[in-house]
Amino acid sequence: MKSEAEVILKKGQGRLLKSGGAWIFDNEIAEVRGAYGNGGLVSVRDFDGYPMGTGFINRNSKIRVRMLTRDPQEEIDTEFFRRRLAAAWEYRKHTVDTSCCRVVFGEADFLPGFTVDKYGDVLVVESLALGIDRYKEELTGLLREILLADGIRIRGVYERSDAKERLKEGMERKKGFLSGEFDTLVPITENGVRYLVDVENGQKTGFFLDQKYNRLAIQRMAKDAEVLDCFTHTGSFALNAAYAGARSVLAVDASESALAMARKNAELNGFSNVDFRCADVLDFLPEELEAGHRYDLVILDPPAFAKARSNVKNAERGYRDINRRGMMLVRPGGFFATCSCSHFMTRELFENMLRQAAREAHVRLRQVEARAQSPDHPVLWNADETYYLKFYIFQIC
Repeated sequence: MKSEAEVILKKGQGRLLKSGGAWIFDNEIAEVRGAYGNGGLVSVRDFDGYPMGTGFINRNSKIRVRMLTRDPQEEIDTEFFRRRLAAAWEYRKHTVDTSCCRVVFGEADFLPGFTVDKYGDVLVVESLALGIDRYKEELTGLLREILLADGIRIRGVYERSDAKERLKEGMERKKGFLSGEFDTLVPITENGVRYLVDVENGQKTGFFLDQKYNRLAIQRMAKDAEVLDCFTHTGSFALNAAYAGARSVLAVDASESALAMARKNAELNGFSNVDFRCADVLDFLPEELEAGHRYDLVILDPPAFAKARSNVKNAERGYRDINRRGMMLVRPGGFFATCSCSHFMTRELFENMLRQAAREAHVRLRQVEARAQSPDHPVLWNADETYYLKFYIFQIC
């Protein structure tokens, strides 16, 4: 596959690209020389003609070019994609439990806009960029071959390209089978806990694999503890606490459908020490404080409060409010786990918010761990979009 045209950067632009990022924005381009189609390959040059590599172009998107390679001589063909996928899989084999993991993480694996999650013998594919969307079935086929060479037979592939981001690329949202049909409630085991993952209707691709080792980390604090898990969704943190031998676990979420799956997962494991309550956590926390209830371990795993840079200030207030109340619900000497999955809520902003919440709650925080997303969601330094999850465990003093 040859590039169709040549993108020339403005003088002084392309700073993100030059520092290790993968994106070129529309306002960084001086001109495009030659004819091209949206989603097609283009070569990229700096203002002085210096070659900078090859990527996909899409004039529907503010992210005008997504880079595939920095080598201007590298051919973008089947073998190129095979090398990229093989490298992604080899990395996972060295860093995570691969029974369930993210096999491809977009830009961090140098396949922009393309994500693949593996749930046992099922793959779930998400394609969010027009250029890569053209090759999703070829990429999936190549990945199945790579896994088969390691003795892993994939029985089915489901597409979950139904995120709103596709609209920004000029694409429709879609989901459905990329293989023969199969039962979309897929059984998995993670950290010793069994789950049913709804790959058809669950959030994202069905399960939040990025919290795998954060869930494992709270098991040490959960033994013999009274635990409160807020924004439990399908119960993953709550079930890890129950598995670790918590005296009792109360798991709260506003979605009754998510809790229905959480209850199924609890039954699947035979846990009798966990209860689920449908409630808005923003209302539930002050009610618990008013009632005088306290816990040995409180976990906050909220959805992204800041989905755009313009929302950060309001998000910071929301995070501070729930964290202040969460801290106040912990018995002295107990533990508090909290996180943010918003890319725009930076580590610095999140830590400053926690300090302020602790002052308002009149507690001191003794840090146990500062963590991020699991290694199968690698952070590519200088590509800020790959780092999003901040996770902290504190002792409340």
